Amino acid sequence: MGKLTMRYTLKALLLSGLTIFTAGFLLAGAVQAQEVTIALPPGELGATTYNPVTASNLNSAASLIYDRLVEQDADQSFHPHLATSWTESPDGMTWTFKLHPGVQFQDGTPFNAKAVAEWIPDFAGTSNSYLTAAIDRVEVVDNLTVVFHMKHPDPNLLFNLSSVFMGVPSPTAYTKLGADYGVKGAVGTGPFKLKKFDVGLDTVLVRNDDYAWASDLSVNQGPAHLAKVTFREIPNQSTAFLDLKTGSVDMLMGVPTDFLSLLAAEPKIKVIQMPGTGIDYMPINVTSAPFDDIRVREATVLAINQDAIVKSVYNGVGMAAHNFLISSLPASKVDPKLDDSYDPAKAAHLLDEAGWKMGPNGIREKNGKPMTVKLYTQNGTEFTNLTQVIQAQLKAIGMDAKITVFDSSTIRDEYKKGTQQLAVRGYDWNNADILDWFFNGDSLGYPNVSMWNDPKGQALDKVAMAESKTSKERSDNFKAFHEYILSQYVFAPIYQPTINIAYNSNKITVSAAIRGPRFRSQSVVDMDVVK
Repeated sequence: MGKLTMRYTLKALLLSGLTIFTAGFLLAGAVQAQEVTIALPPGELGATTYNPVTASNLNSAASLIYDRLVEQDADQSFHPHLATSWTESPDGMTWTFKLHPGVQFQDGTPFNAKAVAEWIPDFAGTSNSYLTAAIDRVEVVDNLTVVFHMKHPDPNLLFNLSSVFMGVPSPTAYTKLGADYGVKGAVGTGPFKLKKFDVGLDTVLVRNDDYAWASDLSVNQGPAHLAKVTFREIPNQSTAFLDLKTGSVDMLMGVPTDFLSLLAAEPKIKVIQMPGTGIDYMPINVTSAPFDDIRVREATVLAINQDAIVKSVYNGVGMAAHNFLISSLPASKVDPKLDDSYDPAKAAHLLDEAGWKMGPNGIREKNGKPMTVKLYTQNGTEFTNLTQVIQAQLKAIGMDAKITVFDSSTIRDEYKKGTQQLAVRGYDWNNADILDWFFNGDSLGYPNVSMWNDPKGQALDKVAMAESKTSKERSDNFKAFHEYILSQYVFAPIYQPTINIAYNSNKITVSAAIRGPRFRSQSVVDMDVVK
């Protein structure tokens, strides 16, 4: 949500799911480990590494292990962190960063200009290379000053530097562990240290007692109040909800909307609602018949009743999505004629025109072959429910969609085969360059699940990514790319979620103001157990 996946998801971030914090304490007064359980949105399910340089998917634990040079607030402003200040030259060709003094990595080695200079080149050749692609070289001026010399201006640089994928790892640990970095160990400057990582199960973090350099997004500027945080993956959201209700866990992030009314009846449970930073959508494989016909793709898009989905699946919480970008981004403001909305009559006309005639059993046929297609989704209550509704809406226009549910850790490998036809998925990323992540012709299969490789589209993508000189120019260029993608019907927009967080106020305290676009390290360091 890439690149995202980029991306927080980032890529990632991410995709719909749960993060659960469990705080325990002894009657004698000693604070036990506070645990975090993640049965995540798609972008945070199935992370296989905590190597931010190479990962295509990172979960919330990464934001606690690593700090970033720059942090982004909920209003999309940028704040100092490991970098205390920065200046950009008028031509955009150099950026000078002053670094925070006295910072140490969790292995005791110093964070300094040399560490930054060694870190940036590591991105070359990785799926996240786009984050640093505009940086030509890093000059070490002194121990606490670096200059990024650019290949071309990059008005998105600060956003990239605030990404969870640009958490700064210890050069010493990175070199020592080699290919095992991120699995057998991960060392940053963050408020928590990685103690244990069982892929697909849980991640245990313990407090970094030396931490004294939080950003101004946190009230607490010293070590975290919590001694231990455990992230677990719980695919069954109903199980996680019951754990919160019975007091086994203390916080759920990404609470499904159909649980909100139930939580309202629990006096000890408080709910925080934040604007969403992603879209749920249905990629369409343009290389797989019948979707190699643009008329069939358009009909498929027009079959999706977004308003009905918001009402029936999400109980009226969140918004219908009509294009690929969250509504707060300027590049989402496309020509209204290109926004996609439900139109079953036009869908039927397009399928008739394409030679797909309605059969006696309600399934369309062409040349004696029924319109039967594959519809992929991943496990998790909310996504499987959504996929079943999509299946019914496709059936209404005569398309027989057969659902296959994949584990979140394997579905990306399935996409890479390129044999998918339709899929229901989502992303978590609050920047227009998510378009490059999912529609770049160099990444067919995954993250380009639509298998779309169009010369005009690739040219527009290149202009937006590499030839924009100002933020306004960049937004305009991404808007042009976005509009062209919409004209080709390579996906169906579905839903713009909210971020719903629930916690047990009898056990933990949470700051009233959540800083940042997501609930991450800046909020966790302020959390405490109720004394």
